[in-house]
Amino acid sequence: MEATAQANGRPTAPARLKERYESEIHGRLKERFGYSSAMEVPRLTKITLNMGVGEAKQDSNMLEAATEQLATIAGQQPSIRRARKSIAAFKLREGMPVGVSVTLRRARMYEFLDRLVTVAVPRIRDFRGLNARSFDGRGNYSMGIREQIIFPEIDYDSIDQTRGLDVTITTTAATDEEAFVLLSAFGMPFAPEGAPGSASAAEEPDEAEEERRHEEARVKAEAEQAALEELKEENPEAYETPVRADPDAEERSSENATEETQ
Repeated sequence: MEATAQANGRPTAPARLKERYESEIHGRLKERFGYSSAMEVPRLTKITLNMGVGEAKQDSNMLEAATEQLATIAGQQPSIRRARKSIAAFKLREGMPVGVSVTLRRARMYEFLDRLVTVAVPRIRDFRGLNARSFDGRGNYSMGIREQIIFPEIDYDSIDQTRGLDVTITTTAATDEEAFVLLSAFGMPFAPEGAPGSASAAEEPDEAEEERRHEEARVKAEAEQAALEELKEENPEAYETPVRADPDAEERSSENATEETQ
């Protein structure tokens, strides 16, 4: 039996959800979707946690705190994410630390999902169910967590500030509907409306997705404008608006001179 590795003082325990998948969920999915082979049945492959730390470029202690907190949550040491390119508008240079990330597989993945579903998510304030529209069209699901303190491993009195993190669950499902059924079987508490494949999902727009797209467009526009301003500063002559000659200016000047002599 596969067991989770000990981390941050947590005792090892059997991967309960892995056992449930093998004994119950796998067979139910095969029967429901009529797969001809057991290899076609969707399964989890990895869970990725990302915690952004924009303040790290001014204060390295922020990065250290985020690294420690994400390691406590995941039970595995995270790696530092760095900017892939420079963005002058955000005073961001290539290679600067922008966050921390960790990828969980096998037993640790199941152990984290178990804690997420049974302990952490129910502690979200005003919780009304997870957004069932947050699948990516390829059977993967992403969710944002506003506060890391929903995980009981995080001591509220010992943290420097509350931080959010993103959780991405990657599966082998071919469609969002199959992934939705898989994660629901694991106990993911989705909101009743907007489930993939349902009528409401087709009729109702995804406001969160629209907001995300607008934000991405705004950031991209700001970055492009900042890059243009830099080019103008480096080579002002190339971007200087030429002064167009007025073809009637000479004629008007002659007329004015004639009027003055009269």
